[in-house]
Amino acid sequence: MRVGLFAVGRLKAGPEKDLAARYIDRFAKTGPAIGLEFSRVIEVAESRASSADTRKREEAALLEKSLPESSLLILLDERGKALDSEAFASLIGNYRDSGKRDLMVAIGGADGLDPALHAKADAVICLGKLTWPHQLVRILIAEQLYRAVTILSGHPYHRV
Repeated sequence: MRVGLFAVGRLKAGPEKDLAARYIDRFAKTGPAIGLEFSRVIEVAESRASSADTRKREEAALLEKSLPESSLLILLDERGKALDSEAFASLIGNYRDSGKRDLMVAIGGADGLDPALHAKADAVICLGKLTWPHQLVRILIAEQLYRAVTILSGHPYHRV
């Protein structure tokens, strides 16, 4: 299964981009052995519309254009379900085993994600109850994707 990241907002060169890239690279190197391949990061500029609803709608349209046909969609949203790392790995493993070819993990903009996307999502999860800057969310989800691969493969990276 190919796994991609969709992000509203771009990471500028610096330590955040380097760290996210490091975890994505680790995922890309270790994932294929268990049937997970990193496909791409799609970054789109934040909408400049005057209202939050319009911004969310425009950003959702960009996400929908980026989704491969019949792909699975995980949204990151502060009101989503909180999972521990093992449950997240299990979710990824179950999606992989379902026979779907593509999975997209979406990071919304500052206003969040359009409600229409929630209806289309296969899962809506949160990275805790705290509010995180976009740059850190990218690092956190990249690390959790790598951690999921290590959990699914039995690698000792994840220790409880």
